[in-house]
Amino acid sequence: MSGPRKGALWFALPALLVYAAFLLYPALRSLTLSFTSWDGISPERPFVGLENYSRMLDDPVVRTALLNNVLWTAVTVVVPMALGLALAVALNDEFRGRTTLRSFLYAPAVLPLVAVATIWAWMFDPSSGAVNEFLRMVGLDSLTRAWLGDSTTAIWATMVPGVWVRTGFPMLLYLAALQGIPRELYESARVDGARAWQSFRYITLPSLRHAHYIILALLLIEAIKLFDIVYAMTYGGPGRSTQVLGTWMYFQVFQYYHAGYGTAIAVVITLLALAVGIPYVLRQTRRTA
Repeated sequence: MSGPRKGALWFALPALLVYAAFLLYPALRSLTLSFTSWDGISPERPFVGLENYSRMLDDPVVRTALLNNVLWTAVTVVVPMALGLALAVALNDEFRGRTTLRSFLYAPAVLPLVAVATIWAWMFDPSSGAVNEFLRMVGLDSLTRAWLGDSTTAIWATMVPGVWVRTGFPMLLYLAALQGIPRELYESARVDGARAWQSFRYITLPSLRHAHYIILALLLIEAIKLFDIVYAMTYGGPGRSTQVLGTWMYFQVFQYYHAGYGTAIAVVITLLALAVGIPYVLRQTRRTA
């Protein structure tokens, strides 16, 4: 190894040690625990092989949780990306108050998720919440309901704050990408008679290809790891209708003391996140190589 590379390794060594101690070791430890029937308390950790993973295949709550994860991911990825792009295009033009409006729209993205969930749980309150009060005010009393207490609407209600809090991030990235598109391209298109929609389709969208990929990958990973909003708003209920993989993992480990089974669910969540994250990292590596 050459001198400069060896020196760089020494500089990177403290960060590598921290990474190994606080991320790599716990991950490997969790993987080994997923092959046991440990209750999370006793010193005995009986080895059960792949029993925890096969148990997931027969667990109806896991199927419900996985379906909820898929629905939540689809809505809270597609809608924030579309809204973020629309807002970025609108806010990319010069007008008075643009900076203030950008800050206002991005503000939900920096709020703690538990605070976001609490705010929206109040708004969905069946007796005095803002959602039902608004419906009564406009004469739609028949649509009022206990949004978080109805198994048919609860999971969809949790998606509303999910969209609200996630829209600012893609908006910000799209704004940065839009400012990197040369204005000359739009001017040339205008001279050639292109309309606004044609300029958007043939200039803006292709130029944002890299931003699309980054936003999609990061939002997918975040949605797969979903826990805070659902736990704080519904606690997995009513019944178990809003359970997602993250909350069901928590219940198994800390409520039912099935640490081995809960850790196996956590491993599956990690693998799903890696399935999204690794292609993104490889693509970024090829771009910078």
